[in-house]
Amino acid sequence: MCGIVGAIAERNVVPLLIEGLQRLEYRGYDSAGIAVLDGEIKRVRRVGRVSEMQSAAAAEGLSGQIGIGHTRWATHGGVTEPNAHPHVSGGLIAVVHNGIIENHENIRAELKQQGYVFESQTDTEVIAHLVHQRYQQSHDLFAAVEAAVRELVGAYAIAVVALDQPDLMICARMGCPLLIGRGEHENLIASDVSAVLSSTRRVVYLEEGDVVAVRREGIVIHDQAGHAVERKEHVSDVSIASLELGPYSHFMQKEIHEQPRALADTIEAVLDEGFSPALFGEGAGAVLERTEGVQILACGTSYYAGSVARYWIEAIAGLPCQVEIASEYRYRPAVANPQHLVVTISQSGETLDTLEALKYAKSLGHAHTLAICNVQESAIPRASRLVFYTRAGAEIGVASTKAFTTQLVALFILAVTLAKQRGRINDEQEAGYLDALRHLPGSVQHALNLEPQIARWAERFGAKQHALFLGRGLHYPIALEGALKLKEISYIHAEAYPAGELKHGPLALVDADMPVVVIAPNDTLLEKVKSNMQEVRARGGELFVFADLDSHFTDSEGVHVIRTPRHVGVLSPVVHAIPVQLLAYHAALVKGTDVDKPRNLAKSVTVE
Repeated sequence: MCGIVGAIAERNVVPLLIEGLQRLEYRGYDSAGIAVLDGEIKRVRRVGRVSEMQSAAAAEGLSGQIGIGHTRWATHGGVTEPNAHPHVSGGLIAVVHNGIIENHENIRAELKQQGYVFESQTDTEVIAHLVHQRYQQSHDLFAAVEAAVRELVGAYAIAVVALDQPDLMICARMGCPLLIGRGEHENLIASDVSAVLSSTRRVVYLEEGDVVAVRREGIVIHDQAGHAVERKEHVSDVSIASLELGPYSHFMQKEIHEQPRALADTIEAVLDEGFSPALFGEGAGAVLERTEGVQILACGTSYYAGSVARYWIEAIAGLPCQVEIASEYRYRPAVANPQHLVVTISQSGETLDTLEALKYAKSLGHAHTLAICNVQESAIPRASRLVFYTRAGAEIGVASTKAFTTQLVALFILAVTLAKQRGRINDEQEAGYLDALRHLPGSVQHALNLEPQIARWAERFGAKQHALFLGRGLHYPIALEGALKLKEISYIHAEAYPAGELKHGPLALVDADMPVVVIAPNDTLLEKVKSNMQEVRARGGELFVFADLDSHFTDSEGVHVIRTPRHVGVLSPVVHAIPVQLLAYHAALVKGTDVDKPRNLAKSVTVE
């Protein structure tokens, strides 16, 4: 989704800004822009790719020694050039911003009364005008930004420059990542370390509430209380970065936030090659052409990924699909069909129950086997004929997050590839599925920006002992995954049901002390889900609803709603996995449990 870069140097920073934005392209975006100070605020914005904006900047001869840049993924307001960042106020202040300002409408109304004219539909423009207003009062850019961010409610990472302060950039963060890249007689800022690595590996990660004055020769950081503080400098090493916490409090939080990149990396090959059987290894084409059905074997979170895949495989590829818990399958007299593809899913590739289930399937005559795994050359891929490696990177937290969503993407790619091999989709449909994958990292990044709202929900779960999760269709497994995450790390007892099953038993549990979490995307089952929600409210239950922007839910007594930006169609389960991960994480923080190492659990389950 959105990405930020900024630089202040003794050289022209335009190439630094453009290269940084190009390195952030994996996050997903729909427009890009940069602004530099060169006697005036010179700004170039374009809808589309960074390359288009780069060409425009070159044509205008854009140059400057201080500047900010941004890639935008539309949330407030459509995909238009006026909505693209940077935003400018009074020809004096320029701002770029990641995140969501929840109280932007109130601030906008106040600023309009004071004579400010808005040129965009974005929440970001209120920041530009608010800083401008405070700067007019204090003539101190640092103080103006400190005062402005105190009025903001929501998540943000911002960078601000002022025309009459060409040697100063002010940055601030709350809920969205931001870092400083330290150079020689220059400094850079970015939302991701990849954007600064070509200039420096010396990185300072900002913490929640930090406000920073960035100059060529140094930085000054104030914490949320306004006190001057020092933040540790890190030397970035790509090979070990995945093993370090960076600015995060726990590996689970870090890995939740790494999902846009993990998904982009996993999707990369299919975007280059299309839905090709070669993605699954040598000889995959012949295997997939002869496949008459799919048998998925997995445990835990991987089992829920397989449960989502069943919907995709049957709906898109038109093949029957069974999903079984590996530890159960291996101990029952299964009936084998040698023309079925056996798919095993394991993050570590060493999950003993899954490995033994694979061996059992092969003993029954299943020669066509595919492993979906995150670890190269681990046991399960070695025992399988075909392999698809997810590219989640190292996952250290016991509760799986980015491994789960990359598994979902791998299984979706399998479903569409099977459909293509069997002549079930045409070129237009294939292009549509590729486009959905291309935009997925951006949608996930936006879901991550909901973290402050979800954290406030989690405070209400701190005193609870039980919770119920509901979903329908291909979102029912996401409800299962949400309940599992909550159990794993907060130790709150949680169960998940298909929402239509409420009246067949679980409704007896519902009372004011049983929070009910509902996955309610704007799909064909939405009206059914609404009916199930009414059953809960009629019994005094309190609802916590994850909906889409266009689902037309509103908060009311006993009904709390958080919206993802827009329904993303068939890949919606991937996006809706993010809020339930964040809810579990923040509930665990409230409970004070060991988030990364929950009791009685291990990351790689290599015992029966």
